[in-house]
Amino acid sequence: MSDERDGASRSRASLGGRLQRGARLARAGAKGAAGVATSKARGLAGGDPREAELHARVAADLAEVLGDMKGAAMKLGQLLSFVDLDLPPEVQSTYHDVLASLRDQAPAFDPGAIDEVLHQSYGEGPEHVFASFDPTPLAAASIGQVHAAKLHDGRDVVVKVQYPGVADAVRADLKNAESFAPLARLVSPNQEIGPLLDELRERVFDELDYEREAQYQRAFANRYEGHPFIHVPDIVGDLCRQQVLVSERIYGRTFDQLVAEGTDEDRQRVGEIIFRYAFGSIGRFRLFNGDPHPGNYLIEEGEHGLTVAFLDYGSVKLFSRERYASMRRIEAAMALSDRDAALSALRDAGFLPRSAKVDGDAVYEWFRLYTKPVLADQPFTFTPEFAAEVIRSSADPRSPLADVVRRLNLPSDYLLLNRIQWGLNSVLARLGARGDWRAIRDEYLEGGGGPATALGELDAQWWRTREPAVDPPA
Repeated sequence: MSDERDGASRSRASLGGRLQRGARLARAGAKGAAGVATSKARGLAGGDPREAELHARVAADLAEVLGDMKGAAMKLGQLLSFVDLDLPPEVQSTYHDVLASLRDQAPAFDPGAIDEVLHQSYGEGPEHVFASFDPTPLAAASIGQVHAAKLHDGRDVVVKVQYPGVADAVRADLKNAESFAPLARLVSPNQEIGPLLDELRERVFDELDYEREAQYQRAFANRYEGHPFIHVPDIVGDLCRQQVLVSERIYGRTFDQLVAEGTDEDRQRVGEIIFRYAFGSIGRFRLFNGDPHPGNYLIEEGEHGLTVAFLDYGSVKLFSRERYASMRRIEAAMALSDRDAALSALRDAGFLPRSAKVDGDAVYEWFRLYTKPVLADQPFTFTPEFAAEVIRSSADPRSPLADVVRRLNLPSDYLLLNRIQWGLNSVLARLGARGDWRAIRDEYLEGGGGPATALGELDAQWWRTREPAVDPPA
């Protein structure tokens, strides 16, 4: 046991303190930026082997540093693994492929450290709590890793165990993030930094509390229990602890397998299911699962065709009635192409500071870009180019909209929405998802239209059999 505890101590120490983590993150970012800049300066053509080798090295270095660091730093790598960056397609795929290891095959933690967490959580080892427990993880992620286990009643489960010391590491990352506030004010002078950091802390601290995550997952599981194409794994509540979450095990194809091997019909079905899950959860319950990366989807065979199991509820947002109504006012004005009403709604929501002098037409065009999938002529197809354009409009200083964006304020409630907007666009782009998204979205709005597709018919029929859902508290 002493050897295991020594290993646990070494594992905690390896995560590093605030200054050490900040320095490693800064070096990784500088190295990555320098590599990309070198590539552009050389003017290397897309097919030049030197460029491919350069980007492969940069991506591998980022994956190694971010993977070892765990916590919020690794979350950054996971995001980079599937969003569509402003790079040529062949270069994008290099980063996607290498950094994807952070989603499913990140460096595993010392087995002794994991065993220590389980002993602290249950007062005894996993061999007593479970009928069987596999010490080799199924997957390792940013703040914990997942192990296969079997309960004494025969059920197959997965056990997510939080890394020892990762909570301190994440807090260090967030303190490092705060040091960027002066720079953020230079980039976006009207941004209220304090509320945004508070919201970031609240969402990240939610992810560190597995008992809270279990409550969120149970809330989604109850609402979608028996749904014809949306599956939320149930949790084993009496075995969940602050650092341990036990959930029903799902067997299915991964998202990457579907993209590589599935038919176009399969990909279109899964794309529509993912879209319906995201917008239906907001429209029906004001609940929002904010971690839309490919590792959180498993594809199953159901009675009515393919179904999607949605995993990981560590980053969930419940919108107040007031905030949801504000979001709807903006969407309604944009849908009617009513520029003045849209700007008024954006000002009321806090996007346009009263004292800020901004180009109203440019602000309106920026929001039209974000809502393009449901405002453009239908059907609309999600593409990597569109996903990259949305990110570029907000993050690239060369964008024609950069000057107006830097003058806006992002209300803290929209921080998670921005995360899913970028992630969802990229996920659906990988599927080449096409559809009448406006009509599908409208199904979930009060007074909206009827079912727009065969999946919509299935969905509507199922909801008619359910008792009225309990509205979540304000």
